[in-house]
Amino acid sequence: MSDTIDLLLFPFQIDFMRTAFLVTLMIALPMAILSCFLVLKGWSLMGDAVSHAVLPGVVIAYMLAIPFSIGAFVAGMFCALATGFLKENSRIKEDTVLGIVFSGMFGLGLVLYVNVQADVHLDHILFGDMLGILPSDLIETGLIALASTIFLVIFRKDLLVHAFDEQHAKAIGLPTRILHYGLLTVLSLTVVGALKAIGIILSVALLVAPGAIAFLLTRRFTAMMLTAIAVAFGCSLAGIYIAFFLDSAPAPTIVLLMTATFIVTFIRTMLQARRATT
Repeated sequence: MSDTIDLLLFPFQIDFMRTAFLVTLMIALPMAILSCFLVLKGWSLMGDAVSHAVLPGVVIAYMLAIPFSIGAFVAGMFCALATGFLKENSRIKEDTVLGIVFSGMFGLGLVLYVNVQADVHLDHILFGDMLGILPSDLIETGLIALASTIFLVIFRKDLLVHAFDEQHAKAIGLPTRILHYGLLTVLSLTVVGALKAIGIILSVALLVAPGAIAFLLTRRFTAMMLTAIAVAFGCSLAGIYIAFFLDSAPAPTIVLLMTATFIVTFIRTMLQARRATT
């Protein structure tokens, strides 16, 4: 019995595993809250776009010998601002603009990566390297997560009104432009904070899945936000833990758990709706 318990607790006794748990939980908090606003505002594809758009920024930062976080943030903000400019100055819908911008920037990143032959492995950019996080990375991620969480919590009511009805928010005197670009800035900053630990793929999952699952389960925003945080924390911890014993990559394992959670939640909600109508 004691041997079984020791085996189950073994991942928590390894330094790099404890660091992986810590860094993932730190970044999961602001991403879970942010996912609620993205889902309500219909900006889920924006999270996908910004996540993919940071790739050329990372490669260019490597070429210029500057911190990856600076290049990734600049690239993410360029994607967000370019999307807004194209949407306001053309008849093309926002989702189409997003598809063009982020696919173009991701393609540029891949071309640059192949030609530069960077020391940074592409797998680390796509899936992260949470098992190889350095103390400096932990501090950087923690500061970004803290700043993003503070902004989202302080302005949560204004952002909620802006997400539901931008015209109403403007009519009651809210600074809609500041809220709009503030949310985009926090989105880009959060993706940058998550890049080294969880990579592009898991960033997309954390920016969409927790909010989508919470939206199906709740009717009030506070409950939605708390549920999204619980989902992000639970799937992240379980994913890393399971990946250790399966000898698989932690980030894809977390994504699979979130996908499975969404499917189960959707089926449960659908069955409840059918019972209510019969």
